[in-house]
Order: sequence, then structure tokens, then C-alpha cells
Amino acid sequence: MKLSARNVFPGKIVSVKKGPISSLVVIEIAPGVQLTSTITAEAVSELKLKKGSPAYAIIKAPNVILGVDD
Repeated sequence: MKLSARNVFPGKIVSVKKGPISSLVVIEIAPGVQLTSTITAEAVSELKLKKGSPAYAIIKAPNVILGVDD
């Protein structure tokens, strides 16, 4: 797999919550560090994503928005 994205984090899928249109996939990239991705239900099926499977979190975004409490 070759990508232009530089933020590639290998990990393991810890949960997949399937919906009719979209699904929430949680991947653990380090002990106690989890990322959640919303992808199409079709992509979950095509990629054969399931709990315990290895996967990569690939982040390519122009912005990271931060917020603080008032």
C-alpha cells in the first residue's frame, strides 16, 4: 500500500457499530489510544472490517480544530 498521506497509524479494530448507511469503526493505535471513524456500511463490508482485525488509521486533513471550555 503506497499513500501520499504521512499520518498512517497501524492498529487493531476494537469495535464496529454497523448502521444501515454508515458505521462507526474504532481502532486502537496504541494502548489506551483509540480513533473513531465514520465510514459507509458498504466500505465495512468491502474491507471485511471486524473486531480484532488489523487495520490502519490514515489521516489526511488540511485542518485540526481545537476548542477549550469558557
